[in-house]
Amino acid sequence: MVSRAESSAATRRALVDATAELLDLGGVEAVTLREVGARAGVSRGAPYRHFDDKESLLTAVGAEAWDRLGAGIRALRADAELSAADTLRGALMALISMGRERPHLYRLMFGNPVGDPDVMARAAQPSHLQFLEIIAAVVGEHDARRYAAMLMTSAHGIIGMEISGQLTADKWHTGAEELVTALVAMIADPNRLAWPSAA
Repeated sequence: MVSRAESSAATRRALVDATAELLDLGGVEAVTLREVGARAGVSRGAPYRHFDDKESLLTAVGAEAWDRLGAGIRALRADAELSAADTLRGALMALISMGRERPHLYRLMFGNPVGDPDVMARAAQPSHLQFLEIIAAVVGEHDARRYAAMLMTSAHGIIGMEISGQLTADKWHTGAEELVTALVAMIADPNRLAWPSAA
C-alpha cells in the first residue's frame, strides 16, 4: 500500500516533470498551473497543495537542473583518464549543451525569480564551486575566480549567440566546440595572459 508521504512525493514529482515539459515546449509563458495539473494527470487543486504559485514550480525545475548539471560535472571530475584541461572543456560543453538542447530551461537557470531573486544563485552554488575547483586545477587557485568568470561569461555568450542563430559556421567559420577548445587551450598555456595589477 502506498503511504500518504509516497503519494505526495509522487504527485510533486509529476508536477515538476510536467512543468519541465511545458517549459521545454513553449517557455515560461506555456506554464500555467492548470496546464501543469492536466499534464501531470492530477486534480485541478493538486498543484496548489504542493506549490504556492507558478514561480515556485519553475524555481523547483531550475534548481533540479542545477543539481543535474552538478552531477554531470562530478562524473567528469571522477574520470581519472581526463586531464584537468579536458575536464574543464567537458564542464563548459555540458553547460553549452544545456543551453543548446533546452534553451528555455537554460534561461530559467540563469534568471532571478521575483519572489526570491537569489534562489537560482543558491541552487547554482555547488556547481560553481566545482567549476572553480576544476579551473584551479588548470591555472592554480590564485586566479581561478577570474578565469572562471571569463570562461562562464564566454560560454554564456556562445550559448546566447547560438540560440539566437548568430553563431553560424558560414559567418564566423567556427562553432561552440572549437571556441571552447581554444578558450581552454589559451588558459592552460603557461604563458597565458597576466591579469593587470589592482591600482
